[in-house]
Amino acid sequence: MTRVFSGVKPTGHLTLGNYLGALRQWAETDQHRADSLFCVVDLHALTVDHDPARVRRLSRQAATLLLAAGLDPERCTVFVQSHVDEHARLSYLLECVATDGEMRRMIQYKEKSAREQVRGGSVRLSLLTYPALMAADILAYDTDEVPVGEDQTQHVELARDLAVRFNHRYGQTFTVPKATPPKVAARVMNLQDPTSKMGKSDDTGPGIVYLLDEPEVVRKKVMRAVTDSGQDVVHDRAARPGVTNLLEILAACAGGDPEALAAAYSSYGALKKDTAEAVVEVLRPVQERHRELCADPGYLEQVLRAGAEKARTMARPTVDAAYRAIGLLPA
Repeated sequence: MTRVFSGVKPTGHLTLGNYLGALRQWAETDQHRADSLFCVVDLHALTVDHDPARVRRLSRQAATLLLAAGLDPERCTVFVQSHVDEHARLSYLLECVATDGEMRRMIQYKEKSAREQVRGGSVRLSLLTYPALMAADILAYDTDEVPVGEDQTQHVELARDLAVRFNHRYGQTFTVPKATPPKVAARVMNLQDPTSKMGKSDDTGPGIVYLLDEPEVVRKKVMRAVTDSGQDVVHDRAARPGVTNLLEILAACAGGDPEALAAAYSSYGALKKDTAEAVVEVLRPVQERHRELCADPGYLEQVLRAGAEKARTMARPTVDAAYRAIGLLPA
């Protein structure tokens, strides 16, 4: 069976973009068609300045929301990255295969390090090397497919390159994965800045719909969304990014084609109202299930413990094989 791996980073509250671009596909499609693993990648949250208590709190919330979104522990493996040592074990081996140039070309490192230099500061070394950890997350499980948004495809390409290089130098060890971006709403944009992604680490709250936002908060954010000059409703990412973002969110929540939906509206107000209601309805069952899960914290602990045990059993043979192949003595 095809093996699928993906994860979420607990650096902020999960957003509508996370749900439409990833979680919903994992729940509705991937866990049913493949041997799937979904992970809270908490080690990645340590690459920037952070509050330890907040990382723990967001990790628990992210795991709860994965289940609330519809992931079934009987169908897929849900776990926390730091609970499985093989991720860190393999990460160092891949650092020994990757090059400095590859790491420095990664977009997130380039952007964040440039911002810090302007402020007279510097970034953590882990921000430079964490793509090797991300590659380890993928390669440890003989992953075939990684469902990610387009902003993460560069990391999957690096994992592919490192797998091919390792296999060539040290013998066939890793499956070479491929990225599988979702077809609809792969990149939901910020409602206040529709040229930027709706990111959970962003601090522009009014432009971000969080999965746990109350219905009235959702409506207010959508109704205040930035639109474009002119009055006609047109699906055009370059010329009309604000309206296009609303159309794509509406299409992802309620069904339909964004371009066809545009023809049904003659005003921005009507589009915003329908989009707001569609978002409220798509989040309603997720929020209801989240409340149920929070009322039974022992269930989440049980799921994560079982998931980590299963993931560890799956990853250890591949990582042990990599240790042997690269020249390390067996313990």
